[in-house]
Amino acid sequence: MSSRKEPEVPKKTKPAVSRRGFIQGVGLGTGALGGALTGTAEAAPQSAGGAVSGPGAVPFSLRINGKTHNVTLEPRVTLLDALRDSLDLTGAKRVCDRGTCGACTVIVDGRAVYACSVLAIDMQGRQIQTIEGIGTPDKPHPVTSAFVEHDAQQCGYCTPGFVMAAKAYLDRNPNPRSEADVEAGLGGNLCRCGTYVGVRKAVLDAARDVRRGRNA
Repeated sequence: MSSRKEPEVPKKTKPAVSRRGFIQGVGLGTGALGGALTGTAEAAPQSAGGAVSGPGAVPFSLRINGKTHNVTLEPRVTLLDALRDSLDLTGAKRVCDRGTCGACTVIVDGRAVYACSVLAIDMQGRQIQTIEGIGTPDKPHPVTSAFVEHDAQQCGYCTPGFVMAAKAYLDRNPNPRSEADVEAGLGGNLCRCGTYVGVRKAVLDAARDVRRGRNA
């Protein structure tokens, strides 16, 4: 009989971080980094917990452009669908419907948000502003006027989202130093027609008017 001992097989130990936990951590970290490095619109922060609603339609109210709108919608309805299909506020456009192009940008509590990426029911109690709520035909907002002046649109489908993103950007950064600053600030909005040069010049021009107090 051989006296040689069989090599011991090491016991498997449970990893300190599960695969699910790792993926969740990477996703959160990547999202935080992306938001820090680019001027993208975002999903509005959500509160944890709360009562469960649905699946049927439930009544609730939304504060949009300074007015309260009472709606009855299924909890799965996005803010974009609520605006366009239930409230006839069609300025925000559905293009990618994945939170990547910015055509549906609105302002929620002062920050640019993709309306396709948040649920309407989660926007209760928040201040929502759409393209219909800034300026009037007789007194347009400085950003709107500057877009016309600099011909910062072609087909115009992305323009409402760009205007809202630009307004939110200038509300937070009223003194952009260069076109590069504007490009970074509007990094979450895409234009397939390629009017970026006009957009950047329009935002710099609008910034001067905003600083002079011509805001709306």
